[in-house]
Amino acid sequence: MDNQSETRDFLATRRAKITPQQAGLPSYGGTRRVPGLRRGEVAMLAGVSVEYYTRLERGNLSGVSEGILESLARALQLDEAEQAHLFDLARAASTARKRPRRRATAQPVRAGVQLMLDAITNAPAFVHNGRLDVLAANQLGFALYSEMYVSPVRPANHARFIFLDHRSVGLYPEWDRAANDTVAILRTEAGRDPYDRGLTDLVGELSTRSEEFRTRWAAHNVRQHYTGLKHLRHPVVGDLHLMYEALDLSADAGLSLLVYTAEPGSTTEDAVRVLASWAATQQPETQEAGVLPSQAQQSAATRSGPAPLQQ
Repeated sequence: MDNQSETRDFLATRRAKITPQQAGLPSYGGTRRVPGLRRGEVAMLAGVSVEYYTRLERGNLSGVSEGILESLARALQLDEAEQAHLFDLARAASTARKRPRRRATAQPVRAGVQLMLDAITNAPAFVHNGRLDVLAANQLGFALYSEMYVSPVRPANHARFIFLDHRSVGLYPEWDRAANDTVAILRTEAGRDPYDRGLTDLVGELSTRSEEFRTRWAAHNVRQHYTGLKHLRHPVVGDLHLMYEALDLSADAGLSLLVYTAEPGSTTEDAVRVLASWAATQQPETQEAGVLPSQAQQSAATRSGPAPLQQ
């Protein structure tokens, strides 16, 4: 993923979303040749020259000060995630000549982290990296996403499941929302770490195999993924409305712990108890078949993959 083209497309798509009325500029009627704001209008709002803003939108953020980036964020009315993404792009532009592209490597999960996951017995919990590989989980976490583990590909990956596995449509009643959020999370990670070979390979695979992914990737939307609500329709226990919290593992750069909880006294809390009982009844041979994968299976890798999702 080239930093200049990423920056160019991100700024252009943000500029296209802001109308003169939203920016507080006078509208004189007539047909505008560009969607949203013109470059000159953004430059005026940001307090820079048109030539300077044109340079920025052509993808050259190297050496741009924080003050200019903040002014640009205000002019384009960027939200928190978008502003953080802009700063990530600028940071990457300044270090592009210093950092080589990193090879994709398997990131192990420490034994202590797995013990922590296993100690969480009443809520689904798992650890994933920035490209949404699920690297470890507790029993309820595996049970919650049992449909994702039908595929033999390891590590299991949320983005690959959503766009390349037809089972995701059944698991996610709001599939479009889940797809949009997933791509926005990957786009955010691409700005944060453009040298991740594994992420580049994943984006390339999904872009080749899924038109749904390609369309969303081209929108350049970004999203922070720390807290929220998730609606799932599990094949065993039915509808689940779960709250989630994500915590970065400070000792393991790039890894996050996610815990899903149900509102006390809700039907979802009852369903999670049933899910835990179902998970506990699964035989070891069933786990080895991929319904509730064991720790050993997490590290197993295969190059085969599921058929592309047809929408």
